[in-house]
Amino acid sequence: MAAPAEPGEIEGYLGLRDVRVELDLGKARGGGEGGAGAGGGFAVCFWLYLSGSARPSPVILHQITAGDGNKLPFLALSEGNKLLLFPLLRLHKQAPSSSNSSPWTDTTYISAVNECPLEHWIHVGCEVTENVMRLHIDGDLVAEAHLCSLSSQPDNQDDAYQVCLLGNNGKVDGYVYNIQVLSMIGTIQEQYAENPPSKLSIDYSCCDGIEEGDDGIWCIVGGKASCRRNFMLEVVLTNAFGEHMNKDTQIVASLVYADNGALVEKSRDDAEPPLLIACEGLEYPAESRPLPILRGRALFKLKISQLSSKCDNKLFRIYFSTLHTRKYPFLEASSKPIRCISRGRPSRPLSAAKRTSSATVDEIHLLNNGQGLDRDGKANACSLSQDQSSVACLHPSKFLKVEGDGTETHKMVSQARKMVVEAQSVRTESTMSDSDSIDARSSWSGSDKDEAETLSDAMIFRYCLEGTYERSTFLKGAASSINVDDLITLANEVSLYSGCSHHRNQILISKQLLEEGAVTWSIISKNKERALWSSAVPEIMSNFMDIAHSTNRGLSEQDLEVLRGIAGCGDDLGRNEFDRLWYWLYPVAVSLSKDKINSLWGCTAPVWIEGLITTEEAENALRSSRELLKKPGTFVLRFPTTRSWPHPDAGSLVVTYVGSDNSIHHRLLSLDVSDARAGSLQDLLLQEPELLQLGRVDRLPTAMKY
Repeated sequence: MAAPAEPGEIEGYLGLRDVRVELDLGKARGGGEGGAGAGGGFAVCFWLYLSGSARPSPVILHQITAGDGNKLPFLALSEGNKLLLFPLLRLHKQAPSSSNSSPWTDTTYISAVNECPLEHWIHVGCEVTENVMRLHIDGDLVAEAHLCSLSSQPDNQDDAYQVCLLGNNGKVDGYVYNIQVLSMIGTIQEQYAENPPSKLSIDYSCCDGIEEGDDGIWCIVGGKASCRRNFMLEVVLTNAFGEHMNKDTQIVASLVYADNGALVEKSRDDAEPPLLIACEGLEYPAESRPLPILRGRALFKLKISQLSSKCDNKLFRIYFSTLHTRKYPFLEASSKPIRCISRGRPSRPLSAAKRTSSATVDEIHLLNNGQGLDRDGKANACSLSQDQSSVACLHPSKFLKVEGDGTETHKMVSQARKMVVEAQSVRTESTMSDSDSIDARSSWSGSDKDEAETLSDAMIFRYCLEGTYERSTFLKGAASSINVDDLITLANEVSLYSGCSHHRNQILISKQLLEEGAVTWSIISKNKERALWSSAVPEIMSNFMDIAHSTNRGLSEQDLEVLRGIAGCGDDLGRNEFDRLWYWLYPVAVSLSKDKINSLWGCTAPVWIEGLITTEEAENALRSSRELLKKPGTFVLRFPTTRSWPHPDAGSLVVTYVGSDNSIHHRLLSLDVSDARAGSLQDLLLQEPELLQLGRVDRLPTAMKY
């Protein structure tokens, strides 16, 4: 039997040095059922995790017999990093002896076909009878050998049947989980499918506020409060099959040095913790605010106060681990190397964006989505403010904190604006604090026209520089009072100066998104703080179909579960949970309202757009089994579940496909309304040339063929 778990160990996780399993060879010699050859047999099953430091040729499990101190190999790694299984002492004539040594060229063993992956859970099953040994990896039989049995009449009945398996004592860093000795042959597949182990990882498709260089190093803006920016990382807890786990687990984030993993300490001239977490507009030390795992995920909004330049230009990492448990490498995750810098200096072209006074057809579609505008594209008076004071309606006090004397601030911003005209670039001073620390007392009346125009430039720059949370905060304050023409102007200028046209679409839909969201929540909640999920579903479904202009396809039970996961709610939801859901669903519905995309969504035989599925579900749809992928070129179209308004990619399609390198890839497809071709399936896939070069594609219920 396995050694008992020590305090702090989690649900059967054992380090290799703690493994001790006693085997009764009598079960292999007589009377059992199943197996090949004479005798019944037994099986040793367990999950195995080897760290990245594991090297070829170490013994993973030793076997020893009673009265003999020699440790001989039972399970080992070959020089090619393949698992080797050796015959058992006192049962098989081909069992290893003390004269055998690595690389065991003169020893009988059976070998796995593929390399053993490091830093990854695999299931190992060893079937043993008198005449046969079999090796199973992840439930599949990979090797088998017929052996010669020793005499069934031992000299000493008390100890001849006893063999003990011992884990490697410190020479290889590894772990086992749920180790069992099964008395019945043929049950390995069942044991493999039950109770898989956990693994913590970072979902890199959900990162936001991060720039990655050609060298793979992340560049994050940090430092003092007036400069540092939010960035987001999502941590996922999955089992060995890639399925999300709903365990009662809390995850804590820390800032460490990339080279040695040591914690980054506070600097002498800065009392702030090196890593901060943003919660509801306030900043806290990250280590004091662990986040719970909800539906297998935890989303961290972080800021770094320590610059690499103040730490000998060292690189950092964000290190995630479980709280109040023993540290295991599979329950830890580290980000890519990070270089933390002070705020960059954006450059702005000399020519300003042309201010338009009327909306294009596509702009009207995004602004209105079929409501609120008349046939000429003019705004209905009931939905717009009569104030025509241009961008002065943006309420900078809700987005921009003005520190110190207002006159001095005005001079600094005006000076920056002159530099835009004269030098085609602007160097902003640290007169703006992070929007998570909004000073409600700072206000601006908008009475001076020059000041209004100057501040609009500052706000446009700020919008371009900030993250998704700050942009949503700004748009919530601005959309209620800004008129349509100014909203279009803001969208055009942000699109121009940020270099990303997708920002434009998110700004254009903001007014309608917020207004319809408020009305929908009022109906669902009936003016109460919380509402039952079951009562919210019909209204959410109805609004989705109306916005998407969908008549024959709504939201399935699976779709609703995905939405529930995005909201992070249980049997009931509050306004915050509803907003998370709405900010994701509304851009998706707007994308689906476009004619060509709408026809793809409406087609259900076959299903062209799978829609509301997670990354893991899309990847599973492209697998023939847990190990084998479908043919290269097989793909799934879906909406990314981690991109919400006003993220520039909110409502975009992602193609998940099997590439020519026999691995799964995820690529974003542009649905920019300025592209007249958007919506044609062939034209959408032209954005990923490799996919069209792969040729014939299998037709699957959850995949498609072009």
